[in-house]
Amino acid sequence: MTATPIIREHDGIAVVRDDLFPGGTKARVLPMLFEGTDEVVYASPAEGGAQTALAQVARDLGKRATVFVAKRATPHPRSIAAKALGAKVIQVSPGYLTVVRKRAADYCAARGARLAPFGVDAPEIIAALAAVARSTGAAPDEVWCAAGSGVLSRALAAAFPKARRFAVEVGRTLSPDEVAGATIIPAGMPFGKAHPVPPPFPSDPHYDAKAWHIAKARRGAGLCLLWNVTGPAG
Repeated sequence: MTATPIIREHDGIAVVRDDLFPGGTKARVLPMLFEGTDEVVYASPAEGGAQTALAQVARDLGKRATVFVAKRATPHPRSIAAKALGAKVIQVSPGYLTVVRKRAADYCAARGARLAPFGVDAPEIIAALAAVARSTGAAPDEVWCAAGSGVLSRALAAAFPKARRFAVEVGRTLSPDEVAGATIIPAGMPFGKAHPVPPPFPSDPHYDAKAWHIAKARRGAGLCLLWNVTGPAG
């Protein structure tokens, strides 16, 4: 069982500080994907935090992580950090995410590795994340998180069913089902653009930082909880 998440108050908001957990929130549950295999593969956007989470878990378990990512003239700090943690990082050109996913799937078929679903979207992962959220003992009136795949938002819905819930859409357009009925608020900038103003705690500028600024401006009455998945790369 991993450590219970740390919650600290910042500007009147209870922030789940998973930037303090090695690899961030996803690293809490990714060990499940390594059960029965020595190598897990992920197709990632250049800025995706799952790269470092997967690399951290693989290193901790003594197993292999392989990340497929769009080729860039200068690799994103996330990819650099994943490689520093021991992951194999394979750059793909052309870098459309559909092409990156296809290359990752072909690699798994050839090597017998396990392909992690995009956003680590699997029922057992969501159930495990919900258990992590419940372990905090928090009883928020309102819950905020950044949403890329919607996995965390669905987990928080299971953990805090009575809370008002908000999902800040940082990437593709999400459906209500993907965020378990949370109110969807667009981040107002592309996923690839970093938020220029950091929160008062370490946070991913492509992801959680965007949710922080919107939650701070739009939060309602009562206890407001925001889930900070990870810190900035590097």
